[in-house]
Amino acid sequence: MTRVSVFSSPLLLGFDHVERMIERATKAGSEGYPPYNIEQIGEDGLRITLAVAGFSATDLTITIEDNQLVIRGKQADEKDRVYLHRGIAARQFQRSFVLADGIEVIGAELVNGLLHVDLRRPKPEPQIRSITIRTGNGDGGSQIGVSGKSGGSV
Repeated sequence: MTRVSVFSSPLLLGFDHVERMIERATKAGSEGYPPYNIEQIGEDGLRITLAVAGFSATDLTITIEDNQLVIRGKQADEKDRVYLHRGIAARQFQRSFVLADGIEVIGAELVNGLLHVDLRRPKPEPQIRSITIRTGNGDGGSQIGVSGKSGGSV
């Protein structure tokens, strides 16, 4: 059975990468540990907060891989301790967030067992492009040229 995608319409050319990002987001959303919040800070700011109690800054890594923010945690297992009961597991985790184009990671801070990752979503500037059409004069066909204007610097 073939799966039909919303993005298979001939009117949505070049949106196959959006479908792949949605698939990655749904796979990443099924994870349960560690719990997290996403909040809006100001007009163009976002903050992801993960509850990472017991992890130090050296136990955590934050990377960006193909428009995906990946946060990993791995605690060193202390072999010199003898536990009578171990209810706090030293487990590793990986939490992924798919980032839209243009989202920038500003920084990260670990405070009282909470990892805060600050992001900035710049406002898109409208772009107007003019497409010039040239006609062929019998010597091999027509040519199409593109000229563009942007609402600001890119």
